[in-house]
Amino acid sequence: MTTMENAATDDGALQGRTAIVTGGGRGLGRAMVLGLAKAGVHVIATAAKELAEVEGVAKESGKVRGTGLVVTLQADVTREADCAEAVETAMRRFGRLDILVNNAGRGMKYVSDKFLSEPTRFWEVAPATWRLLIDTNVNGPFLMARLAAPAMVKAGWGRIINVSMNYETMRRRGFSPYGPSKAALESETVIWAHDLEGTGVTVNALLPGGATLTGMIPDGVPEQFRANLLDPAIMVPPLLWLASPASDGITGRRLTATKWKQGEDRRAAAEAAMDPAGWA
Repeated sequence: MTTMENAATDDGALQGRTAIVTGGGRGLGRAMVLGLAKAGVHVIATAAKELAEVEGVAKESGKVRGTGLVVTLQADVTREADCAEAVETAMRRFGRLDILVNNAGRGMKYVSDKFLSEPTRFWEVAPATWRLLIDTNVNGPFLMARLAAPAMVKAGWGRIINVSMNYETMRRRGFSPYGPSKAALESETVIWAHDLEGTGVTVNALLPGGATLTGMIPDGVPEQFRANLLDPAIMVPPLLWLASPASDGITGRRLTATKWKQGEDRRAAAEAAMDPAGWA
């Protein structure tokens, strides 16, 4: 565990809690599964297709003594039955569900492998591709949150964390439908936060703050570009704070990982890295 992760979890506040991380086999998802498990959280890590990837993450986590248990599940967030199975697995295995990380997403690679250098105009996007991204990035978080929220409300405490991206990318030329899908997720974040006000369940967005080394980056990009990509582990310290009781009362916000400055006063670090979600 890194020094930054230790500083975020030294009070043991997350020990024994249960989380679901969708898309937990690679990139941001892998980093967040490992970070939560190292903090003592039991994690249901899902993958839509590549179950071997999340199984590899679970095996990697199991090599670290004192971690929470990682349970793997093949589940597509666009399928309501799969989402229900993820929530039911958490409740059946651990009797609780405290944290939902809506990370699973599909990016511009599905539109074109050359999206970074040759923008695709919106009318050139195949309708099936548009529906695929919207179904995964907008409807998937809704289906997961819809099924997870009742258990959290009943318990009087919970965290829904939606993985977002920079506003600039939402407005970037040629970034349909990925940009619109994340703009919708920001709106979902704010509205759900209002809907859950007073329940003890908070809803916030978390984003890296720049281009990150994940599977959404196509093969063949220049090595100079790849060398400047953020490490997915940048998400872990702010994630652990958002997922913990230390963030009680913080809801409807977006936290940018690159703005997080680790120090003794984690609340101050979080405040410096947060803005209202949506376009308040």
